[in-house]
Amino acid sequence: MKRDLDYYLNLPYRIEIVPSPEGGYAAKVVELPGCISQGQTLEEVAINIEDAKVCWLEVALEESMPIPEPMLNNEEYSGKMVVRMPKSMHRLLVERAKEENISLNQYINYQLARGIGIENLR
Repeated sequence: MKRDLDYYLNLPYRIEIVPSPEGGYAAKVVELPGCISQGQTLEEVAINIEDAKVCWLEVALEESMPIPEPMLNNEEYSGKMVVRMPKSMHRLLVERAKEENISLNQYINYQLARGIGIENLR
């Protein structure tokens, strides 16, 4: 499939709209860095961010810049992954989990959450 302007315009990019402290609204296309706009009403900001998205994509295509595609929804993540690690690290993780009297999976989840600053996992 040719990745032209129509291709990218039909992708489900995520748009965030928030009230602006100065009045009106600000919007951004989450996956397209710097693709932002504003408007006095929700209708105006929605139109403006779509125009900004078209302009952003046109420039990116003209300049042969990489164009990110929309992020996957949380539902598309299985919550499972395989991680390769040295045997010595595996042993240490198992030992620490036993010391805490929790499963290895719980211990690794806890440490990963701490590492990225998440307090409560869902």
